[in-house]
Order: sequence, then structure tokens, then C-alpha cells
Amino acid sequence: MSYKEAIDYMNAQLPMFHRIGAAAYKANLDNTLALCGLLGNPQNNFKCIHIAGTNGKGSVAHMLASILQQKGIRAGLYTSPHLKDFRERIRVNGKKISKAYVPAFLSKHMEEFEKISPSFFELAVAMAFQYFKEQHVHVAIVEVGMGGRLDSTNIITPILSVITNISLDHMQFLGETVTKIAQEKAGIIKPGVPVLIGERQEDVDAVFKKQAKLMKSEISFASDHYSVVKIRNWGRKAIHLNVDAYRDNDIFIRKIPCPLGGDYQLKNLVTLLGIVEELNKQGFEISAEHIKKGIRYSAVRTGFKGRWHVLSLKPLTICDTGHNEAGILEVISQIGTIPYTKLHFIFGTVSDKNPDLLLKHLPVKATYYFCKADIPRGLDADSLKLLAAEYKLKGKSFKSVPLAYQAAKLAAKEDDLIFVGGSTFVVGEVV
Repeated sequence: MSYKEAIDYMNAQLPMFHRIGAAAYKANLDNTLALCGLLGNPQNNFKCIHIAGTNGKGSVAHMLASILQQKGIRAGLYTSPHLKDFRERIRVNGKKISKAYVPAFLSKHMEEFEKISPSFFELAVAMAFQYFKEQHVHVAIVEVGMGGRLDSTNIITPILSVITNISLDHMQFLGETVTKIAQEKAGIIKPGVPVLIGERQEDVDAVFKKQAKLMKSEISFASDHYSVVKIRNWGRKAIHLNVDAYRDNDIFIRKIPCPLGGDYQLKNLVTLLGIVEELNKQGFEISAEHIKKGIRYSAVRTGFKGRWHVLSLKPLTICDTGHNEAGILEVISQIGTIPYTKLHFIFGTVSDKNPDLLLKHLPVKATYYFCKADIPRGLDADSLKLLAAEYKLKGKSFKSVPLAYQAAKLAAKEDDLIFVGGSTFVVGEVV
């Protein structure tokens, strides 16, 4: 079996939520437990840091992995979804899982696995844990796929649980209110394991405190102690950030260059600093210099893409995977800080989310290029155009993301701005 054959098998035989939606969602941990049981429970062979949250968990996970690498710790990183290649999900010290490992793993265990009938995500999680074990990872940073309580990653017992923030997303599975969603995210809090919350949010703080008390877990809020202030954007046209970090209002680290240019990263950096403090309580001895260099080289080390990612300078072309209401609001705010003559907005979303939550925030003064990502879940571009018209958003529909992208590039002048977003899968086709 080749790598391509392995991926084709996984796509064809195993339901993947990110491609087809609800039909692939399994609201229990049974299959993951069974898969890992067959493998001898590899997740028990290394330390884990578990990261949940509506937004920011991917950025935090990648920057934390880079900091641990800077410290000299052999770090595993499991994230989802991928943008281009399945191997993006599973990394050790920034290096993607080998192409040879994926088909070898499937071939060795396929007969046993098929008796369990796992989903794509369940199998990916089991594969990651087995790979981390075989690669002698010291610490694995594990990003929750969706929710927390019933997410396949939630079979681990971490040394630290992290929840970045809560906003409305995946409501058909997690609940219609931020309180219900918080309860699902709080499901990653384990007995006696400390939990760090990135942001204090009045609507949901009590949910986390209650669960932490029930689990007899120490709880802390990063934003109680840390703040991060943007000094300036460095590089042309707001490509990167340069920030000062404070702890209890005293300067902590000066002039941290962050390659992830979105202003929303300021919140993620606060969470990150809180994580490091919690790890240092456990004896990690991560210094300010480890933090500074780890953040600076995080994109290069971990291959992180798609978050305020600059694709071109002339015209300035940026993509961002923000795909829920809170994420889009951050994106629109950031676009408002950039000087341009005309905005060309390439936009697509998925059919099982409420597009109105996004469309109502999009700028009217833009030319839109509505498109459908190459997945079954993608919302038809013509339908999206009709919905957008209700919000006075004008543009054309395109049969594919590449066609929309090409049209925008042909139409844009050098001093215009092209933005690509609305869905992780739309971004995945341009990076």
C-alpha cells in the first residue's frame, strides 16, 4: 500500500466529519478506546498537554510546541483539521509523520481496525498516539478536534488541561448557548489535573470553576496575571507582530517577535504564557529566552499556516481560517487596520453551519467572490451568493476556490487587498 492508497482508503472507507459533517460524528469514546486498546494504549507512554477551546487552540498548540523544542524537549504535536496533507496533523519536533508510516500502520492493523469501524478522526488519533510512542516523544501537545467531553482525544490523562476561550460554534453538536458549549469543553478537565483557562468570560467562568471543583483540580486564568501589548507590526503591511508581555502589570518579556500577524494572537499569547507558568510549576524550567525564541520561530518550526497568512505583497493577499462568528469578527477588525484602495473578498463556508452568523458581519464595501470548497460539506456558491445579497454583499459565484482566487488576482490592483476566508477548507486550497 502506498501513501496515496492509504489516504484514498481513509477518505473512502472512513467517515470524516470535516468532509461530510454530522454523518461522521460519533458521540462517544468507545472506538478510540478500542483502537488504542488494540495498540497497547500508547497514549500512556508520554506526557500530554490537552488544549480545547473555540478559537486559538491551534495557534497556542503550535507556539507551545516550538517553545518546548527551544527548551530541548522532544515534542509531539497533534492538531486538526489539516489544510493540504493529512501528515500536517501529526508532527514530532515540527517534522510531519513520515509518508511510509501511514500505509505501514494501516496495513499492519487494518483487519482488526475494520471490526471496530472507526471514523477518520478516531483512526488519526490512534495513529498519532502510536507514532508518538514509537518516536519516544517526551511531551505531546494534543489539540481537541471538537468540543471536549466526547472528543476522541479525551482518552488521555494530561499533565495540564487548557481551554482557550468559548464562543458559538458547532452548535448542532455542542449546544445552542455558550454555557452548554463550555460544559462540553470542560469535559477535558481530569481528576487532580490542573486546568488553565485562557480568558475570563463572565458567561462561562462558573462552568469551569464548578467542574474543576468537582474534579478536585486546581484552576487558574491566564488573563488574571498576564497581558500582552502590541508595540508595532514588523514587516511590510502588518505581516508580523512585535509585543511586550506583562505579568501582574510588571514587564515580563520585552519585544517578542511573533510571526503570526493577527491581532487576535495577543489573546493566544496570554494563554501561552499562562501555560508556561503552569509547566514551570511542574519543573520544566522554561526561561524567558525559550519563550521568546520559541514564539519567534514557531511558524518555521511547526509549519503553521492559515492564520493571518500572507500569500502575496503586491497586491497584499491574506488568508485566515477564522470560520465562526468570533473568528470572523476578529478578521474583520484586522482588515479594518490595513490601508487599501479596494477589498476583494473570496468567501466560502460549509452547509451545516448558519451562514448568517458570518454574513451579517462582512463589510458591504467589498467585491465578493463566492465559492465552494472541494468537500461535500461545502455550501453551494450560488446559494451563498443569494444569502449574501440579503446583507447587501455583492459579487459573483464561482464553481471552485481556485477559479475565485484567480478572478480576484486578475481584478485586483497593486494597492488593493485580497482576503481569502470563511472556512478552513477554502483557505486550504490557496496556501
